Amino acid sequence: MTAQLAAYSTSTGEAVQFWILGTIAVIGALCTVFMKKAVHSALCLAGTMIILAVFYLANGAYFLGVVQIVVYTGAIMMLFLFVVMLVGVTAADSLKETIKGQRWLALLCGLGFGILLIAGIGNASLKEFSGIGQANANGNVEGIASLIFTKYVFAFEITGALLITAAVGAMVLTHRERTERAKTQRELAEQRVRDGKYLPPLPAPGVYARHNAVDIAGLLPDGTPSELTVSKTLRERGQIRDVSTEALNDLKALEQRAEERLERGAIEPANFKRAEEASK
Repeated sequence: MTAQLAAYSTSTGEAVQFWILGTIAVIGALCTVFMKKAVHSALCLAGTMIILAVFYLANGAYFLGVVQIVVYTGAIMMLFLFVVMLVGVTAADSLKETIKGQRWLALLCGLGFGILLIAGIGNASLKEFSGIGQANANGNVEGIASLIFTKYVFAFEITGALLITAAVGAMVLTHRERTERAKTQRELAEQRVRDGKYLPPLPAPGVYARHNAVDIAGLLPDGTPSELTVSKTLRERGQIRDVSTEALNDLKALEQRAEERLERGAIEPANFKRAEEASK
């Protein structure tokens, strides 16, 4: 009788854990759908998967909890991030629709899925709740294997086919067929000459700048920075340190000292000649 009451009752710790982590999981799932950047959506989905793993561990499904972290969060989410990097999602993701009406179609599919989910929850029967004791009677791993390869074998195979299709689709998206012959080095050099581009090798960073860091633009002899000496990536990020002002001040000081020396050198010979004439 006590075991039966324990199966139907929920402790205070379990309730607190469910409402706190469940709220965070729902927020993460909503952020996965509504985030504008694909990388942020993937990270939110990873957080939701970790919380689901905590739920599995709390309910005694230790194998499922470990698999949820190692396989889904660790492997599949990393695969998602690699696909995002291979496809080439920039910081300014384009929100323009490539397929007309895809947002309305996605909204309609989401609404239909929500109706099915609500209907399934409404028809669920909780009169005979047995927990996971029956499923883990012979062990958690044995119980999962029995369900996967008997009752849910078709769903498991369909899920595997879906993952394989996603991997193949990622390869198709990242593959680019070459439509023309690759140009030789001579042809590229001739093209640069026709376009009037910079022909010799690019100068190294920090030339005449008293620094050799990659984020410091090299200076021309007149003290102005040269854009050819720094990477375009650093320039777009705004991570270039400017030392041109200091260099220009040093250049002005050097020119002033040179002028003073030239004036002093022009005055000294005249004084020397006057001294010779006075001695004679």
